[in-house]
Amino acid sequence: MSDLVAYVDGGSHGNPGPSGIGVVIEGPDGETTCIAKWIGHQDNNVAEYVALLEALQHAVAKNARTLRVYSDSEVMVKQMTGEYSCRSSRLHSLNWTCRKLARAVEFSIAYIPREQNRQANELANQAARCATEPPTRSVISICRPADFANAGGKNL
Repeated sequence: MSDLVAYVDGGSHGNPGPSGIGVVIEGPDGETTCIAKWIGHQDNNVAEYVALLEALQHAVAKNARTLRVYSDSEVMVKQMTGEYSCRSSRLHSLNWTCRKLARAVEFSIAYIPREQNRQANELANQAARCATEPPTRSVISICRPADFANAGGKNL
């Protein structure tokens, strides 16, 4: 059982529009898993929740003990912490699913400014630009922080 830290971001080019998610998960051994996935035409809030769902599913699959999540989506963070209620019908089922999965680990979520979520944001934008790819296409890789500095906007 391990402790994981995840940086999540979802974005759409247009709202709604072609959308992608980016997830950067840091493990206790220094290994980092990067996930970029095109999720079809969605709005930005749906994309944010799908990114969180991806991180939660990864944590459960890895039998993680804890998952600390950081996101630049203030709305999603406040809905997940109960500060805001989730009244949107299109987000309600995603919120419910994320809350249910979050019970499988010691879960926390916090808001961070976009500048501190750059890696996940880059992955989400790369995935959203893959609008010609099928929605099930994703890129999951082990990466190092230097990979982002050297990527220069190229796909990882």
